[in-house]
Formats: sequence, structure tokens, C-alpha cells
Amino acid sequence: MKAITWLASVTVGVAALTSSAFASTPEGWSTDLDKAFEKAKAEKKAVLVEFTGSDWCPPCIAMRKNVFSKKEFVDAASKKYILVELDFPKGDKAVAEKNEPMAKKYKIEGFPTVILFNSEGKEFTRFFASEYSKTEDFLKHIDEALVKKDLD
Repeated sequence: MKAITWLASVTVGVAALTSSAFASTPEGWSTDLDKAFEKAKAEKKAVLVEFTGSDWCPPCIAMRKNVFSKKEFVDAASKKYILVELDFPKGDKAVAEKNEPMAKKYKIEGFPTVILFNSEGKEFTRFFASEYSKTEDFLKHIDEALVKKDLD
């Protein structure tokens, strides 16, 4: 009986750690869109916002693992973008509720959605980010979007 109780405790503990590990924001990312726009304006950078379900959405989890959490991505993208993650985890209702007004404001219809804004807060493109498994492919896509924006 003690073994079953111990095993159940370990299982619950591992599940809690795994859930919180997925729900934590990757290094180099902000969770405050208003502050990101202020910083972008001051630094003359664009803003990349990822709307994600970090603990339940398989494409979101894959994007975080393969692209967004990689030092290579954060270092390269941070030269041109302020990075913002707006998460809607099932394991942390308070975070999801805090971000819900932004999902409504920007009419988010699915996850993972990425929106790129200029330094003034004007959206210039959006896309579902689920098709990218390599950092270099995603960086190429957002660089092309930034160049196209500058040509418009």
C-alpha cells in the first residue's frame, strides 16, 4: 500500500513539474505586450507576439521545443524584434484569463498564431506558426516579412 501511495505521489509531482516547465516563458521573451511596444518604440524594433497553448497544444509545444526556446533563435530574432509570448495554458487559468483580452482584441482563431507589429504597434502580418520545425526556416520567414513591410 505504501508503494502505491508513494508511486501516486511521485506521479503527481512529476506531472506538476512537467506542466509548470511547459508553462514557463522561454528565456528572452516578455509576457507584457504594452511594455514590449514601449521598448520597441524606444529601440526602433518590431514586435513578434506568439499566442500559444504551451501545455496542451501539440504544434505550440513543438514550436517552443524546436524554435522559440533555442538560443540561436532568441539571439537572432532579438536583434530586430521584441519577443512576446501570450500563453493560454490549461494548467494556469490565471495566466490564460490575463491574456484573454489580447486574444479577443487581435481576433485569435487558433494556436500557435504569430503576429508581427511595427514599432508603433501596427500589425503587418500574422500566420500560424505550426509548420516550422527548424529555427533557420522560421527566422527566414520573419525576416522576409520585415523586408516586405519596409517595401510597402
